[in-house]
Amino acid sequence: MSSEKPGISHLGAKRAQRTRASVTRIMRGADFPLRAAATPRGQTPLPVNAGANYDTDWARRFPARVARRVARDTIVRALVRYYAQPTIKGVDRLSELDGPAVFAANHQSHVDTAVIATSVPEPWCNRLVVGAAADYFFGNRASSAISALFVGAIPIERTALNRRTIDKAVTLLRGGWSLVIYPEGGRSRDGWGQQFRPGAAFLAKQAGVPVVPVHIRGTFDILRKGRAWPRRARSVINFGRPLSFDEGENNRRFTRRLQAAVEGLADETATGNWFAARRRLHSADSPGLEGPTASAWRRRWALTEPAPPDGSSSTTAASKRRWPYV
Repeated sequence: MSSEKPGISHLGAKRAQRTRASVTRIMRGADFPLRAAATPRGQTPLPVNAGANYDTDWARRFPARVARRVARDTIVRALVRYYAQPTIKGVDRLSELDGPAVFAANHQSHVDTAVIATSVPEPWCNRLVVGAAADYFFGNRASSAISALFVGAIPIERTALNRRTIDKAVTLLRGGWSLVIYPEGGRSRDGWGQQFRPGAAFLAKQAGVPVVPVHIRGTFDILRKGRAWPRRARSVINFGRPLSFDEGENNRRFTRRLQAAVEGLADETATGNWFAARRRLHSADSPGLEGPTASAWRRRWALTEPAPPDGSSSTTAASKRRWPYV
């Protein structure tokens, strides 16, 4: 009996192996619904609910909107007041704005979105979405859900043209939602700005809505790139007059005009002299967002002059510069 067991065991293993092989051949030859349907020739595969293809429609339904508004008016606003201590300027320039708009701002820190969301006045703040980098904020299910629910974010592709994200943004703008977007395409590395990309202009032109230039100052010191925890610092948010496309104006020209408007707001914030800043803007002589061509410590030193929060002259503030820190 003991000599027969190995043979019987070996025979059973071979039968099981042949059975699995037969089942595998059947499954490979089987069609839908035993396996996923094949994509027809010439057609792209169905989108995966992740990254730029993440579906955020659920975050604009009534329960999600209520949760986001409660969070914004309680926790987020309290944190912004504590860490950013914001001074809001230029809200009166939005008095003639009727309907949705693209709010285009420079980008210094992840704090920018919270500061803008709590600074945009009604009614725009209650129907506000944020264009967020699909590769950063929508990389997995958890970050995607948090970004969509509490930030009101929609994915925007930064490195390539994605028709799905463009169509979604345009549809929302046409449907009465305003959009916050950062034309620089990413956060500042040293507190200075970067050249604007034409994405904001393209979306505004496609949707037929104006663009509100916004300048933010001070948030780099709160949560600069590479820092894990925020620190307290004063910030200034300055809204400009809404811009619309002139007849025959293309996206690139509009983008240059938008960047010039933000540079004018930055000049106005830094000097506290609205009239002088407007004159420099009119003569195309506003200081650029990209800062001076100098060493890293000198560029940092140029940013340590605090902006006068009350609109007064910055002459006194200039004498209180601090040595740049790392």
